[in-house]
Amino acid sequence: MVLLHVLFEHAVGYALLALKEVEEISLLLPQVEECVLNLGKFHNIVRLVAFCPFSSSQVALENANAVSEGIVHEDLRLLLETHLPAKKKKVLLGVGDPKIGAAIQEELGYTCQTGGVIAEILRGVRLHFHNLVKGLTDLSACKAQLGLGHSYSRAKVKFNVNRVDNMIIQSISLLDQLDKDINTFSMRVREWYGYHFPELVKIINDNATYCRLAQFIGNRRELNEEKLEKLEELTMDGAKAKAILDASRSSMGQCKRQQLAK
Repeated sequence: MVLLHVLFEHAVGYALLALKEVEEISLLLPQVEECVLNLGKFHNIVRLVAFCPFSSSQVALENANAVSEGIVHEDLRLLLETHLPAKKKKVLLGVGDPKIGAAIQEELGYTCQTGGVIAEILRGVRLHFHNLVKGLTDLSACKAQLGLGHSYSRAKVKFNVNRVDNMIIQSISLLDQLDKDINTFSMRVREWYGYHFPELVKIINDNATYCRLAQFIGNRRELNEEKLEKLEELTMDGAKAKAILDASRSSMGQCKRQQLAK
């Protein structure tokens, strides 16, 4: 039998919870999924073993930084050593972050697990946390999260205070990523619309113009002389507009009936 404990980190403190003993942890998944939204049912399989509140916002920030960097803070070490069973081989500790799990396993010797049923349990704990801890209200929990979030963000910004070009670097990186995404989407439009009107690819090289034309033309069989003026407006070239119209009449592309037949 394995005794599963779960570590939950919150802005107000650490919580250690225990689940009923099972031979296989995976057997818990259907039960947890069924009761995760119901507080009464969730209480039947999960119980609070210990809660270690942070004494101040500064302590909360120190612990948040430690967890994010995969470091076992003294507050966390004290909680686990005090409330987890002495026989470490029979204990399995569920954690949300693999980095802190690896650190706990290396420093304290407790086997840690992430994902799967652990993620579902933590989802339930996150949802019902203010009901699990006596004296904690939903409002106070939200205020603590907001305060810690602001402090954590400010600390990270201060860490890069000497990088005055940081925003420029990020902007350039974002533009590069946008270019890659636009090219990928454009290639997909060319590929998919090409099944219907393959000749258009050879006539129009510009990706933006091609996408506008694909949206305007739609079914190539409906393209006629009346739409020639709009084609000239989109291509800004009368010869290309005429070439598109001629190509649509003799296109080798598939029509809807052919696609449905396949």
